[in-house]
Amino acid sequence: MISPEILAQVRRIEIMTGRLVTETLAGEYLSVFKGRGMEFAEVREYVPGDDARSIDWNVTARTGRPHVRQYSEERELTVAIACDLSGSQFFGTQARLKKEVAAELSAVLALAALHNNDKAGLFVFTEDVEEYVPPKKGRHHVLHIIREILAYTPRSRGTGIGRSLETMVQVLKRRCILFLISDFRDEGFEKPLRLAALKHDVVPVVIVDPRELELPLLGACLDLEDPETGRRILVDASAPGFRTGHQRQESERLRRLEEFFGRTGLDFIRISTDRPYLDPLIRFFRQRARRLRR
Repeated sequence: MISPEILAQVRRIEIMTGRLVTETLAGEYLSVFKGRGMEFAEVREYVPGDDARSIDWNVTARTGRPHVRQYSEERELTVAIACDLSGSQFFGTQARLKKEVAAELSAVLALAALHNNDKAGLFVFTEDVEEYVPPKKGRHHVLHIIREILAYTPRSRGTGIGRSLETMVQVLKRRCILFLISDFRDEGFEKPLRLAALKHDVVPVVIVDPRELELPLLGACLDLEDPETGRRILVDASAPGFRTGHQRQESERLRRLEEFFGRTGLDFIRISTDRPYLDPLIRFFRQRARRLRR
């Protein structure tokens, strides 16, 4: 039974993100994701000026008159949203948790797919895929995706991006657009991600919280807990260089992550919980559109 609070949150997200998609993102989405290719439409008689390479020789031989095959763009796509709900996603020092930002992003992407008559599906993962919602169309299906992210109770707190990607690749038989939403606080996922990108159009979406980069000034002693292992540690935040050292370490982690995406040829989106996510999304769509036009 879904609580009234979750249902109210789903409705709020639908209203807010629906307006964004209708007014801003639907056209950007269409300009980038145009379809898988061409599909056969019909055979008609040859007319002067037709490309001779399109002649259907079987029909031509059978009728005694030259015929050509016509094709149309296969517009329908499948969008798969992979949402990380490990322990670190339940962290947030701004108005929203990283998990809630992920739910809103998933709503935007699913509604953009719906607006362009594409299918949308969902993977919820922690150490492996825990929940799978097969791709479908329709407003009710999009609302189901949002509800799953907001109401789902993960069975594990850990993160296993590599293992989860291996499961997703096994499940997804046809090429799709795979939005991988996570804070990427994991190791050893590079090879599975590269392999997944060979089969699918993978778009990493990196969610960060500003407090992960800069620790607060709350006195000398900080009690820190790892949300995935439950391990706690007391640190002396007043020690010289402690806060700057932490910030340097986190910045370096993100820099290495983004360099890896670049080497792998992946367009990624970076979202911070303290800033609107619309600008990074639009920037992603427009940068990719420019690259595809080259």
